[in-house]
Amino acid sequence: MPELPDITIYIEALEKRILGQTLQQVRIRNPFLLRTAVPPIQSVHGKIVRSLRRLGKRIATGLDDDYWLVLHLMIAGRLHWSDPGARLSGKNTSAAFDFASGSLVLTEAGTKKRASLHLLKGEEALQAYDPGGLDPLSASLEAFTAALTSRNHTLKRALTSPQLFSGIGNAYSDEILHRAALSPVALTQKLSPEEIQRLCQATQQTMTHWIEKLRAETGDGFPEHVTAFRDGMTVHGRFGKPCPVCGTKVQRIRYADNETNYCPKCQTGGKLLADRSLSQLLKKDWPKTLGELEELRQTSARS
Repeated sequence: MPELPDITIYIEALEKRILGQTLQQVRIRNPFLLRTAVPPIQSVHGKIVRSLRRLGKRIATGLDDDYWLVLHLMIAGRLHWSDPGARLSGKNTSAAFDFASGSLVLTEAGTKKRASLHLLKGEEALQAYDPGGLDPLSASLEAFTAALTSRNHTLKRALTSPQLFSGIGNAYSDEILHRAALSPVALTQKLSPEEIQRLCQATQQTMTHWIEKLRAETGDGFPEHVTAFRDGMTVHGRFGKPCPVCGTKVQRIRYADNETNYCPKCQTGGKLLADRSLSQLLKKDWPKTLGELEELRQTSARS
């Protein structure tokens, strides 16, 4: 799912292309995309784009007469800039937003169409779609501490909660926790002031690093390769590969469609966190250290 750095780069690219431009029409191919019926989508045809804003992981486009198009890309939604009047071809194409200079095309891979588009009228209606999380880039240490410790969650859950922090998801939370050298399952209300300060700094440094990196990669073009798995990430998506800091193999915890990636040496003092998909089978026999895990794997390979 595109997160704060990706959404930031999307918005910067869109500002160059559609800010001050007239939205000629919205063409919707996927009937499940548009989640509102009032006002009708035709209400924004012929309106000028006046602003672009990030609401968590959503892109909000403000138009004349206080209309707002709010787009949530979810996991598989992606944006593409095409020639004017681009054809809505291919099974993954969901919609197009047409301007004189080009068409903004929305695609969504896979069979689960989760991306959503809402047309809203007025600032009050817009604010109802803001999860309200703290902006991690501009937050003071005091504000960060208050948000983090307001509930006693694991760090992974707290960082990815849109009500606590704005725009942080599965991928960048892994990178933040590795930079901070903290366990993803550490409890927020058990952290020391020094650990919270380290986490706050790691959050801002990680987000700033990736915004700058993606901005440099995109240049004057349009971000066409938005992904949760990027070259240069330290632990996310790197299960079984060496940690770039210490060389220890990156481990993971899997749950449903999500996974948490971490380095045991850098983050958990060498302790393995149980992978639910395996530990439910092994129960008490689940290995506690990397050495025990390697021994288990070697035994399995020989049998």
